[in-house]
Amino acid sequence: MESVGCTVKGVYMAVGPQGASPAVILTTGNETCIPIYIGLWEAISINNALTGEVTPRPLTHDLFVEFLNTFHILLHGLLIDTLEEGVYYASMILEQDHHTIHMDCRPSDGIAICIRCKAEILVDSQLASDSCVPPGDLPRLLDLNSYLKG
Repeated sequence: MESVGCTVKGVYMAVGPQGASPAVILTTGNETCIPIYIGLWEAISINNALTGEVTPRPLTHDLFVEFLNTFHILLHGLLIDTLEEGVYYASMILEQDHHTIHMDCRPSDGIAICIRCKAEILVDSQLASDSCVPPGDLPRLLDLNSYLKG
């Protein structure tokens, strides 16, 4: 299976007629992007990782990274490989003692952890081709911080 590398453009609130929903926007290096709608707490965690904000106590994704480090588990990356009924599926690619394991995870959790570990985020090539949209086709996007301070 071929995959393409992605970067996180940012975390936003997608605002439409039905209300607002948190979204992480991935880019694949061309003029299109992949919006993934996520939960608010995951959006906040991804945003914290992007801005380097450190909380007084570790949040769940910080704790997971500490677990990986403590037990010498290397996170190679995240592979987002499936979209079923509007839900993306992904797996983390982990290595310990020269054994590679693919662990099922929600893309939002994987993204939050990958940013903290500086690991790559990959999307299946066909899925990226099918899911990419021009930025003009997205709903109105508000920066998450601005929205929350609103």
